[in-house]
Amino acid sequence: MAPQATSATTTSRGTGRGIGIRTAAGSSERSHGQLHVYDGDGKGKSQAALGVVLRTIGLGICEQKQTRVLLLRFLKGPGRSYDEDAAIEALQQGFPHLIDQVRTGRGEFFGAGEVTRIDIQEAQRGWTIAKGAIASELYSVVVLDELNPVLDLGLLDTDDVVRTLAAKPAGMEVIVTGRGAPRQLVTIADLHSEMRAHRRLDAATAAEFDADGLEHPPAGLEGIEVYTGEGKGKSTSALGKALQAIGRGISQDKSHRVLILQWLKGGSGYTEDAAIAALRESYPHLVDHLRSGRDAIVWRGQQQPIDYVEAERAWEIARAAISSGLYKTVILDEINPTVDLELLPVEPIVQTLLRKPSETEVILTGRCKNPPAYFDLASVHSEMVCHKHYAERGVDLKRGVDY
Repeated sequence: MAPQATSATTTSRGTGRGIGIRTAAGSSERSHGQLHVYDGDGKGKSQAALGVVLRTIGLGICEQKQTRVLLLRFLKGPGRSYDEDAAIEALQQGFPHLIDQVRTGRGEFFGAGEVTRIDIQEAQRGWTIAKGAIASELYSVVVLDELNPVLDLGLLDTDDVVRTLAAKPAGMEVIVTGRGAPRQLVTIADLHSEMRAHRRLDAATAAEFDADGLEHPPAGLEGIEVYTGEGKGKSTSALGKALQAIGRGISQDKSHRVLILQWLKGGSGYTEDAAIAALRESYPHLVDHLRSGRDAIVWRGQQQPIDYVEAERAWEIARAAISSGLYKTVILDEINPTVDLELLPVEPIVQTLLRKPSETEVILTGRCKNPPAYFDLASVHSEMVCHKHYAERGVDLKRGVDY
């Protein structure tokens, strides 16, 4: 039997070999749950949480494990719709025993000076549900989306939240997202990834800077997003983006086709595959999914001919898909390290992105040692900065969460 694959990305420290992608592993799986915190001003926090939701559901489907996820969303009341809603509802209909979703709060944004009694009551309602879910031990994964800004706004008692999360059941994974994570929460977290925004200007604003003779950040092309960095959350953000795009296709635009292309992730064992396959079964016209690469680690200086063949094979599919305009969302997962490993040239990617149809959105993920030229084309560029990761303490990865 082939070893199970993992989606973890790893660097070779002190060897000079640069980047390596660990796509196959015979490592043991941890049973102890971890506390994850995703914060920062960059995009990708809620998307990363949605990516874990997709993986957890996939694990339950493909292995018939007793996995159940609670997606509890603060500050995202029922008065506003979100792209991922329809995809989550479709998964709930097919697998009602695997996911529960609760929303609290109002549908619109508000600041610290605009807090109302209803806002406090809604936050407390959500936290009461969260405490009950954590105490019940019915869930293997609990996602507390946008809890950080709830604490930052003073809608909940931070000490109470920290005490509850510190005492969570040993096997439970808890994921907390949103800007402004309090110091006390970060202190007890097992993983802390900051989504750091690299600012981009639109073309009109950049032209104004040029006219005034002022320096400015590079202007980005609308519909190009880059997720990179050493921290956790890149591929999970891409999966969350896929869930949002699929949901948009189900509920709003039946022509919104999604292509998920993954480099350096050959083999089997990826839990998201089963959830994506379930959505494809119900909506075959909306989503296509392809993996490429060997079921092995690829290190700089140790590339094999098959690595180049697999990388080029996937890129030819990607280039045709982007240029055709048939897909509204194209996700190029782990293309950044593929380029960094020199398995693909940069220029064809730059030219394809420059010529992409305006309505096509392209998402490029993965860490890299040397940022490629196409990073400057992105209108959204989030760097996942690793402040803390349980893997650094020798903690094993976990199916349904990390891969």
